[in-house]
Amino acid sequence: MAYRATPRTQKPATSAQRLDPITLGDVLRVASASDYTRWEDQVRRTGGCSDPVHLTGWTLHKDKTTGETLHHYSTANEPGGRLRLACGNRRASRCPACAWTYAGDTYHLIRAGLAGDDRRDIPAAVREHPRVFATLTAPSFGPVHNRPDRGACRCGTPHAPDSSELGTPLDPDTYDYAGAVLFNNHAGQLWQRFTTRLRRELAARAGLPRRELADHLRVSYSKVAEFQKRGALHFHAVVRLDGPDGPGAPPPGWATVDLLTDAVRAAASHSYTSVSVPAAGDQPARTFCWGRQLDVRPVKAFGDGSDITEQAVASYVAKYATKAAENTGTLDRRIGELAELDRHDVPDHARRLITACRDLDVLYPDRRLWAWAHMLGFRGHFSSKSRTYSTTLGSLRQERADYRAVQEAAALGLADRDPDTVLVLADWQYAGHGHTPGEAALAATIARDLQTNRETARDALRAEGSVE
Repeated sequence: MAYRATPRTQKPATSAQRLDPITLGDVLRVASASDYTRWEDQVRRTGGCSDPVHLTGWTLHKDKTTGETLHHYSTANEPGGRLRLACGNRRASRCPACAWTYAGDTYHLIRAGLAGDDRRDIPAAVREHPRVFATLTAPSFGPVHNRPDRGACRCGTPHAPDSSELGTPLDPDTYDYAGAVLFNNHAGQLWQRFTTRLRRELAARAGLPRRELADHLRVSYSKVAEFQKRGALHFHAVVRLDGPDGPGAPPPGWATVDLLTDAVRAAASHSYTSVSVPAAGDQPARTFCWGRQLDVRPVKAFGDGSDITEQAVASYVAKYATKAAENTGTLDRRIGELAELDRHDVPDHARRLITACRDLDVLYPDRRLWAWAHMLGFRGHFSSKSRTYSTTLGSLRQERADYRAVQEAAALGLADRDPDTVLVLADWQYAGHGHTPGEAALAATIARDLQTNRETARDALRAEGSVE
């Protein structure tokens, strides 16, 4: 594994006016070090990661036949004696750089299932399959401040789009905080029952027994969870109908977009899909269903005046792939004690939801509500897909790793060698993570520089018509 420093004409600048004296001093220490260029190169290779993983160790390439050493790399000569790797965290609140990569992978995963991708054995013919973009919301747990399309909020005040009151209860004392976190906690089960019911509804509309539906078509989907400002979950989902063998074949002629839309609406209705939660302590028995707001719209292959196009849907889902419940004011990490809420100035509404998780944890110990209090009770997968919808995130990462491996082999002069003739020995040890204050400031500057370059390149390609 070779890491070669790229010559720089100048070192990046930071906004010294915004740095405290300790951080500024550390910035000057790092930037004036003799190995700064190599440190910067490492950080650029991580994309400007906010919390890189540190490794120490070595790797050795030898010819199996002759025993000749082809290449040897050690972290002994690296800055601090360490190699820095990207943390890979998907949350934009924790690491914007790695979240950008994660969002990009999610975008390609979703779009491949809508537009096809020959490299990943997803034919472009999926564009002709019935596809809808559905949004399933949570029920009401009490009136909240909002911005209706017409008129003002029920409180009588027209709120600004960035008002801190949006999503908070009109009357916190009567708001069902316990119900809200229990719904979040069971939302994954509700989604599972929705997909089961959807297949039954499709079979019923086709006049088929449920057990025979798989002989005629397959339901493929991908979904992502989003937290509303009020702290309740809703799901955005792409649902597609394929032939019985998957995306390689079209579904039968009777499987239309209208039939799929009607089946989704029926499957999400209160009459068929619900999850029951037993009574415990002072909590009554509850039955959770989807909220009344249900949006189901066909996905268009190309722009025709509709805002539900393949590009728009993939971009929308990718945006939420890097978010969790942070927009409600909660923390983006597990909470050890309620005192942490004071230190992080958590707003009252999120605080009450978190406190409800703690109180209910005793009544429903198997639901692990306190362990997931930072997610307001939700412990399911924020994003999931059916097996045949598209490629996988793992496959996309492997493609990137293989591409980099080819680059490294070329840099080491090993590109023409048969991999079976090369013996690779390695020893790596975890040595920590993160940056010093000065390193963090410089890494943030590098990350902004990389993002600016990406945006400039994207705008240039759009101007040429190379990208949508």
